[in-house]
Amino acid sequence: MSIDPHQQENIYLTREQVRDVDRRAIEDFGIPGIVLMENAGRNAMAIILARLRELNRTDAGTIAIVCGRGNNGGDGFVIARHVSNAGSHVEIFLACEPDALKGDALTNYSIAVRMQLPMYRFYAESDIAECAPRLQSATIIVDAILGTGFSGDVRSPLNLVIQAINDAGRHTIAVDVPSGLDCNSGNPSNATVRADETITFVARKVGFRATESHAYLGVVDVVDIGAPRAIVQAVHDVG
Repeated sequence: MSIDPHQQENIYLTREQVRDVDRRAIEDFGIPGIVLMENAGRNAMAIILARLRELNRTDAGTIAIVCGRGNNGGDGFVIARHVSNAGSHVEIFLACEPDALKGDALTNYSIAVRMQLPMYRFYAESDIAECAPRLQSATIIVDAILGTGFSGDVRSPLNLVIQAINDAGRHTIAVDVPSGLDCNSGNPSNATVRADETITFVARKVGFRATESHAYLGVVDVVDIGAPRAIVQAVHDVG
């Protein structure tokens, strides 16, 4: 069954359904997870660079990408690589110990290290205080810390990382979902990124309908990760 792209814009998925889309793409169609991550990051990068040109009228300026330990952080590393390849200046702020990274996120982190992309520790209170001025001088901050799997409260020191992002007062773009926002309920947590825009993958999340989420989402863009559209429709219909 084919899907009208305009119809897909009106699809809303839960975190469980998003996981099922990924699982089916990997298991039923043989698309490696790292390919899905690559597609997500590269398509997000195109929007981020377009926004940089709107804000600066050129590709000049710094894009600061704050990366967490999971796949959301992995998306951030992909974005950083492609931003650098496009000729723009990128800085990575690592909001976890490198040893905490694994799987596809670790692979893309290792590529960023080999590329010698500027990278700063951002996972201890002293690191956060030291690096906060660098965030304040960025043109765009990309939030790639916590993704759709998040629920509950943000633990320290990530609550301080999120506070530093919000306090920086820069144009902020969230990857998939603003860190600290529950994508199922749309409720903010004790620390939630206030994004100017959110680049979400596959489809909007059900929590985006909640009025409480709107102050944190900003403008929402939906981007493709290469999962066959029939999977998205099938998962949505079953849900």
